[in-house]
Amino acid sequence: MASAKNKNTFWTFADRFEGDKVVWIIVLLLTLFSIVCMFSSSSRLLRDGMTRLDLVKNQFIIVLVGLALILVCYNIKNINFFRWCSQWGFAVSLLLLALLDAHVNLPFLKALNINDAYRILSFAGFQIHVFEVVKVAMVLYLAWAMDALKRGTLKGPRKLIWKKILYLYAPFLLIFVMIIPGSNSSALIIGLLMFVMILLGGGNLKDMVFLAAAGIVILGICFALFSLTREREHPLFDRIGTGISRVLEKEDWEQQVIDNPRGTIPYQTALDAIRQPYSAKIAVKQGGLLGKGPGQSTQRYVVPDMSEDFMYSFIIEEYGLIGGIFVIFLYVSLLARASIIVRNCGSDQYAKLSVAGLCLLITGQAFLHMFVNADLGPMTGQTLPLISHGNSAFLCFSIAFGIILSFSRIAARRIDRETRAAAPLVEMHESSVQARLDDLDNYESGQMQNDLTDLDSYDL
Repeated sequence: MASAKNKNTFWTFADRFEGDKVVWIIVLLLTLFSIVCMFSSSSRLLRDGMTRLDLVKNQFIIVLVGLALILVCYNIKNINFFRWCSQWGFAVSLLLLALLDAHVNLPFLKALNINDAYRILSFAGFQIHVFEVVKVAMVLYLAWAMDALKRGTLKGPRKLIWKKILYLYAPFLLIFVMIIPGSNSSALIIGLLMFVMILLGGGNLKDMVFLAAAGIVILGICFALFSLTREREHPLFDRIGTGISRVLEKEDWEQQVIDNPRGTIPYQTALDAIRQPYSAKIAVKQGGLLGKGPGQSTQRYVVPDMSEDFMYSFIIEEYGLIGGIFVIFLYVSLLARASIIVRNCGSDQYAKLSVAGLCLLITGQAFLHMFVNADLGPMTGQTLPLISHGNSAFLCFSIAFGIILSFSRIAARRIDRETRAAAPLVEMHESSVQARLDDLDNYESGQMQNDLTDLDSYDL
């Protein structure tokens, strides 16, 4: 008969997963949230006679594909494979952004203009949100470049400063510039993320100040070009104008809604300007402590991007403040576990920087999404990772989680090896253990009472 130790139960199956268990739980809970939320989110997603069950089915398929990607990455045990793939992150990002900025229009590959901006490439019918791919790709690329720089394996100029310019600073600035035409918020988020990655990798203060100054100069040049061409039908860097208007906007749209008669153009313009942020705040207000319950959202009929840009408001409306806090807890837990994984990656800088960068990307974007939903900042269009609707974004974040879990698996094995190799703090021989047991028997029988009460026998 097989022993209980060898029985295949759910718990022994779960125990065989060597990656960080907390991260696994976070992934599963976030994906379950995404499926449930898709069932009762915005009706804008319903097309060509689709039902909400069709939405759930589609999201379930995306979740399965995402989990498959996570398992594939998790089961790659050779960190050098990830290191080899990461060195192509900049090339992939550069190619995708070049196609996007060139507004490519081929039979099988097209750049799509959505809301007056090019952010998506359609390849054989599948839409790729380029900026989501660039986020993950550049984090991994910079982790590889800084690790290779430290180990002295980078090819090219002999001087260290020229290697930094060629492999770090030039890619940073080039990617930053190429994102601006499509999205100011994505350019700032990805730029800040790359800046933090270089800083974590050991960038010195002088170089970081120069890099920050270069980024500010680039923004100034883009704004100047926009100002000079703003009268054209298609001004250069027109997204700069959109971003400035959102930050510096002084129009009191709420008052205009009150002052203008219903049905007039000024009334409708003002209403459209405040519809989404105000409805998001109404959703938070109406959610209360416990929420309205699954499928009971009313603001989903008002906010067209409820399933994407305002997913957190939707969660609070249906699941209340408790549901919102629970989602925050998941992302905070991921950040906490990331610090543990990074600490246990030993001296492998590539693994450390990859895990730190990917977790900062996920949690940073999540909290930025929440701030916008709480009306604490201008609209950014950033989704809630692994919950909001968006196929390419979901799959990119799945790859990020898979890499984190793979590296946590490597870190766990390193801890086990070090534990087995470490000498015990106290060596106990069998004879010593038996002698201690005999002393205990004598004490319990009263034979050691005199010895214990005789203070003369102690060296005080």
